[in-house]
Amino acid sequence: MTQSQQHNNTNDEISLKDLIVKIQEWWRYLLSKWLIIVAFGLLGGVLGFWYATTKKPIYTATTTFVLEDEKGGGLGSLAGLASMAGVDIGGGGGIFQGDNILGLYKSRMMLEQTLLTPIEINGKKQLLVDRYIEFNDLRKAWAKKPDLLKLNFQPLTFNLQPSRLRDSLLGVIVSDINKNYLNVAKPDKKLSTIQVDVKAKDELFAKNFNDALVKNVNEFYINTKTKKTLQNVKILQQKTDSVRAVMNGAIYAAVAVADATPNLNPTRQVQRVAPAQRAQFSAETNKAILSEMAKNLEITKMALLKETPLIQVIDQPIYPLTKERFGKLKGLIMGGFLADFLVVLGLIVRRLLKQLTV
Repeated sequence: MTQSQQHNNTNDEISLKDLIVKIQEWWRYLLSKWLIIVAFGLLGGVLGFWYATTKKPIYTATTTFVLEDEKGGGLGSLAGLASMAGVDIGGGGGIFQGDNILGLYKSRMMLEQTLLTPIEINGKKQLLVDRYIEFNDLRKAWAKKPDLLKLNFQPLTFNLQPSRLRDSLLGVIVSDINKNYLNVAKPDKKLSTIQVDVKAKDELFAKNFNDALVKNVNEFYINTKTKKTLQNVKILQQKTDSVRAVMNGAIYAAVAVADATPNLNPTRQVQRVAPAQRAQFSAETNKAILSEMAKNLEITKMALLKETPLIQVIDQPIYPLTKERFGKLKGLIMGGFLADFLVVLGLIVRRLLKQLTV
């Protein structure tokens, strides 16, 4: 072993010894302050226990449903038949595909519509947005803001008096719900099961908001998916009824001509034959048209049934909701540990500052 290597090993041994000495020195210093550390630990434990006792529990309302969405691939032949009558029955790519329904649950439109939904509590009707303001004690925070205290979210007032301040407040509430209250996901990516969780400190709000949101979004989803084909059904039904009325009128017209000329002169057949044949021709023509229209109407109705997604609710929230509490023992331990950590850190920093100023 060379002399330089021996020198380096000696320095390493000295550095290690110094480190051990320093650790022992700091340990003795902290032990000398054990009374302060214990006192702050007990104080932190008490504060943690008090926090766990006063903290309100969190209620979770969960709805689970299965979405079965038929694809439009099997409508090609039906669309071809319907196109003969100049009718588009839809059935192509829909507005919502795949997991887009998850985005609907997070949209401002759906959340605002749900917040403005009235619910009945103890025989009195209350909007969900008013319930949100109540259990969050927002009106106390608005004590010095009269403009906020005067806000009214009732439907008639809301529609007749649009307000920038009200819309802004709704936007803030929607953002808070998206961030802290609402969670929408597919528990299993391989399945079509969707789970909607609403967590809140108020049990009534959590359940009613979950129920209203699921109802509003699913209805909007179904209505939008079938809107185009439903319009085609209405148009075809109207045209079919119109053709049927014309055909019936032509049939009655042919009979009316015969009744109007009971003792017709043989030399005046034009008075009966021409109008009767004209009415009969009109009836036969409209009969053929009606046959095609009725067929296409039934095809379009079949397409409407095929395009209508099936939403089957599996689980709904029921009282009492699942409740999450911050445990008292957990608060006691965490409070004491955090207080001890902070006081030890403070003692170390204080001693280091003293050593630097010496």
